[in-house]
Amino acid sequence: MNIRINFKNRVFNKSLGNLVLFVDEKFNISTLKKYISNSEYAYIFDLIKTKNQKKKIISFEINSRKKIILVSFKKTLSNFDAQNLGAKCYTILSDSKMTEHNINSETIDKQSIDLIGHFLHGMRLKSYKFEKYKTKKEKKDIIVNVIGKKIPSQKDQLKFKAIEEGSFYTRDLVSEPGNVLHPDEYAKRLNSLKKIGLKINVYDEKKLKKLGMNTLLGVGQGSIRGSYLVTMEWNGLKSKTRPLAFVGKGVCFDTGGISLKPAKFMEDMTYDMAGSAVVVGLMKSLAIRKAKINAVGVVGLVENMPGGNALRPGDILKSYSGKTVEVLNTDAEGRLVLADALTYTEKKFKPKFIIDLATLTGAIIVALGSEYAGLFSNDDRLSKQLIDAGENVKEKVWRMPLNKNFDKLIDSKNADMQNINYVGGAGSTTAAQFLQRFILNKTPWAHLDIAGMAFSKYGGALNSGGATGYGVRLLSKLIEEYYE
Repeated sequence: MNIRINFKNRVFNKSLGNLVLFVDEKFNISTLKKYISNSEYAYIFDLIKTKNQKKKIISFEINSRKKIILVSFKKTLSNFDAQNLGAKCYTILSDSKMTEHNINSETIDKQSIDLIGHFLHGMRLKSYKFEKYKTKKEKKDIIVNVIGKKIPSQKDQLKFKAIEEGSFYTRDLVSEPGNVLHPDEYAKRLNSLKKIGLKINVYDEKKLKKLGMNTLLGVGQGSIRGSYLVTMEWNGLKSKTRPLAFVGKGVCFDTGGISLKPAKFMEDMTYDMAGSAVVVGLMKSLAIRKAKINAVGVVGLVENMPGGNALRPGDILKSYSGKTVEVLNTDAEGRLVLADALTYTEKKFKPKFIIDLATLTGAIIVALGSEYAGLFSNDDRLSKQLIDAGENVKEKVWRMPLNKNFDKLIDSKNADMQNINYVGGAGSTTAAQFLQRFILNKTPWAHLDIAGMAFSKYGGALNSGGATGYGVRLLSKLIEEYYE
């Protein structure tokens, strides 16, 4: 099922089918008389007293072929609240037998005109479904006609479209099974993004060995698939200003390697590349809307398999930074991928900041559930910007501690460091503390552990379950508010 939204600046027709109208927070319908028939007005006026007005959306079944849906836009409505109402409205429309629906934008109060774009944005985000591999797909499309002159500006329409396409691309990538989206295929797909204006460089195993990216390569050496580092550059400014950098963990499937995971729920490990997918979706979004910034996305793509050549517990690897790592557990692999990617990004691009995203630890889910991503950072200003941007779009982050006292938990007797804390406790913090060691030049850096946010069994306000696309909207808002 897809949703198609058409803008039609035409005279409103009272005989139209399913109809969405906007009212104030008290559900005052006196302003709607000219948009519905007298009998419909009388019917709604009679019933509205018995409806629960705390719902913000009330649906009236006029007959078997027509619903009238009233949406309450209060004066203090936030952008996210408008998106949430759009998502709820989509759910009502998708349950209807009718395939064509009409939204009367003229019923929006002048003070709320800017919210129509967010309302429609919420409808689109909620409409996403991944049905690529179903032989019997939902055939009907939902067509929504927005009638009237109160519509989003061309600039806002492009912004919303960019975020939607970036989010959907992220969700598509995360939803693909491991036998389809292995590192070889993933690298090919990223290479195809050249056509939208991104500069793409793909570093294969031969190039990575030459560079000395042995921690990244170590993770993938048990797989028959290749391992890659892919950089995506967007140059939206003519000046050569330092770019914003985003780094993502792309473990296309994580068995745990020799430190094998339990079989139960291992199928969910297709989403262990969600951090990289967020980076890709963000870069696509920036290119679509031709953002006025310079940005770079860097993703490490590997498959963690227990093959005959797989990394062993106890192996010691020399990273791109020159620092050595003793691998005590091959299932703590994401930090090995990110270690080389972070140092390379800092050295190669000299960015204003680096934000990395990864489904890094189960411990962050124990701490924060599916309400917040864990934020670890060496920079207070960047942290506050991320927290504020997250609150704005309701992709929330919660700052967790980093401290030199945690270093003793990852110091190794045999190498510069070890990849896990065998003492126990502080699993997410010691993972972030490990990553911080690969930021060599004090670049402002933030690590987002999105293990609890990237995938939802039950769905959320703006998604219907499965891959959430968490992070694309957060980072888009960060860029829009503070750097563009």
